[in-house]
Amino acid sequence: EADAALRPLQDVSMGSLTMYVVPETSSLLPQGTSVYVGKHRSALVRAGGSLPALHARLRQVTQVMSFTATSIAAALSDRVPDGRLSPDARRSLKSSLGYEITFSLLNPDPKSHAVDWDIEGAVNRYVKPVLDKLSLVANFSVDSQILYYAILGVTPRYDKESSSFLLSAHSLPHVINPVEARLGSSAASLYPVLNFLLYVPERSHSPLYIQDKDGAPVSTNAFHSPRWGGIMVYNVEAPASPQASLPLHVDVDMARVMEVFLAQLRLLFGLSREELPPEFLLESPGNEGLADWELDHLLWAHTVENIATVSTTLTSLAQLLDKIGNIVIKDDVASEVYRAVASVQSAVAELAMGHLHSAFQASKEAVTSSERAFFDPSLLHLLYFPDDQKFAIYIPLFLPMAVPILLSLAKIVRETRQRKKEPTKMD
Repeated sequence: EADAALRPLQDVSMGSLTMYVVPETSSLLPQGTSVYVGKHRSALVRAGGSLPALHARLRQVTQVMSFTATSIAAALSDRVPDGRLSPDARRSLKSSLGYEITFSLLNPDPKSHAVDWDIEGAVNRYVKPVLDKLSLVANFSVDSQILYYAILGVTPRYDKESSSFLLSAHSLPHVINPVEARLGSSAASLYPVLNFLLYVPERSHSPLYIQDKDGAPVSTNAFHSPRWGGIMVYNVEAPASPQASLPLHVDVDMARVMEVFLAQLRLLFGLSREELPPEFLLESPGNEGLADWELDHLLWAHTVENIATVSTTLTSLAQLLDKIGNIVIKDDVASEVYRAVASVQSAVAELAMGHLHSAFQASKEAVTSSERAFFDPSLLHLLYFPDDQKFAIYIPLFLPMAVPILLSLAKIVRETRQRKKEPTKMD
């Protein structure tokens, strides 16, 4: 209630952060809680015993809610040498102008299970509020499909004690490739595709459970793959009577499924919450899926990554053009390069002043202009057709024609020299 009541007093601009310090004896915060982080852009901090302790606590809150040096390194993870970062830093998706989300229902045994899922209603109820908030970051498109007779490609191990089938952690990487061949979603996609798969095990392999590295069952019975998506195994209860008619009708609990998929979506965008001290209390973002300060964090990361991408693209273009001396650069290509440079400079300036939204928009424009210049059709045939290939193509064509011409020229030169050497007859 305090978070909602104090919101009209805050600076609601993106990238801002408001912290309210309450007395140590205040009953506003629960007992044992020193910091409350709301779902907007504010935090309540209980005053410590001394000013240095309060200062340290405020810095700790800023580290949680703001963009730090570690965040910059994670945003530029593809450009940092291996060994400098933790494996988790490379798990989040790369910045893109758009993403495609595909929900797939895998039914390998349609003769035994007739699975019904209300994916359209679940997307409108659970996914759309999250994507509406993420629309500032990129454009999203959502589709769904049902694949029959699609198996995981890994034979699970039967466990006699639990009378169930198990998928161990080391076998999970081998699950994705056979399934991905059936998806077909990334074949004609211009943007990265996020795959969320709901797998209903066949009757001969039910129930099926996923184990972690320690051999314990995973509570969600799901796993995610960095920069790819996630897979959830949905077990169907066996019929009470062995003589039950097949196929067995199954209604999927979409609330339980979407809770897992949205958590995996947060992981793919690098929004996983780190372990916090016990005196920290974080407000749940609710149906929106992410807090306002988490959205700011995402915009910061994508802005920095876009600026680095434009720098790399323009540098590569300049190096390629320097190698080709006879290239002609059209005015529209040059204008795109100038526009990309100006947009990057604007993004850096806006970011320095704290104008996060305008900086992100400028970085997106810079990415678009730099890619238009790099992939312009007038440059492609020269970039991929160097001089050595020209010689390799034209010499076999002109050499047979040039040999008789050169021999004829040599013959003419010899005859001319002989005529000059012969004495001139005098009458």
